[in-house]
Amino acid sequence: MKISTSLFFDRTVDQMINTQTTLANNQTKLSTGKNVVNPSDAPDKATAIQRVKSVIRRQESFEQNLQQAKNRLIAEETALSATNDVLTRIKELAIQASNGTLGPKDRELVAVEIEGLSNDLIALANTQDVNDNFVFSGSRVQTKPFEKDAAGKIAYSGDETRNQVQVGEQRMIRFNRTGTDVFARVVREEADGSITGKGFFEALTQLAEAIKNSDESSMQTGINDLDQASFNISLATAKVGTEMAVVETQKLVNEETVLQLKTALSTVEDLDYGAAVTEMQKNMLALQATQSSFSKISSLSLFNYLR
Repeated sequence: MKISTSLFFDRTVDQMINTQTTLANNQTKLSTGKNVVNPSDAPDKATAIQRVKSVIRRQESFEQNLQQAKNRLIAEETALSATNDVLTRIKELAIQASNGTLGPKDRELVAVEIEGLSNDLIALANTQDVNDNFVFSGSRVQTKPFEKDAAGKIAYSGDETRNQVQVGEQRMIRFNRTGTDVFARVVREEADGSITGKGFFEALTQLAEAIKNSDESSMQTGINDLDQASFNISLATAKVGTEMAVVETQKLVNEETVLQLKTALSTVEDLDYGAAVTEMQKNMLALQATQSSFSKISSLSLFNYLR
């Protein structure tokens, strides 16, 4: 087979272009530190890389959910702790007022303090988190949960939605309590054996009135109401503590998962610099050899041998 001058030139130029393209790819990989720069370089690896990155992004969204839940739970825990302290103080005052050693004026002062503390409890029931969302209003996070109605009674304006958020591939956690969960109605057993319920804040109002009026029986009822209210707050606090523990545990699990995924991604995606430099040097030598051969062979002609 005869090789024409034109064919020789075409093949040699193609070879040099291909080698230069390979060198350019080598330099791009070295500059980016990535083994796969374009999906066409290695379609199977590119697919695996995108799949792992997608899982990492999902894990990062779980991390955001965990932080949101943690912020909400911290706000709840702070409010519940303060609520428990206020209820403890109110009970101390109620017991003091009911022991018979205080006169009418002293009891009136106690009642005034209880009314002030009740207002503090309303403020705590309307606690907001770092995003200015009301903590105890269910899903109506922009609605103040407890406000006085037209009759002067404290009414609940939130709903009964108990929200959950996904924090892992197979893990959901609840991160809120409604106002009726925490500031629950108290149950009273009447003298005739019947059972009635009173709203949390209504019970406190009646306790203050009983102290003002030196109503011993109603004061004792109010103290029993406080025991129930304190139990409900303690129960809510315990649940918050459990959920906080879940958040911290899941956070560690997610961090470990992300670490493993990034390690797997690095194995596929990151460049082996030693091998890449060696490959580039080989390609440079091949290009130089091709250019040198082309230069020498292209300068030859029949007249050089006839001189």
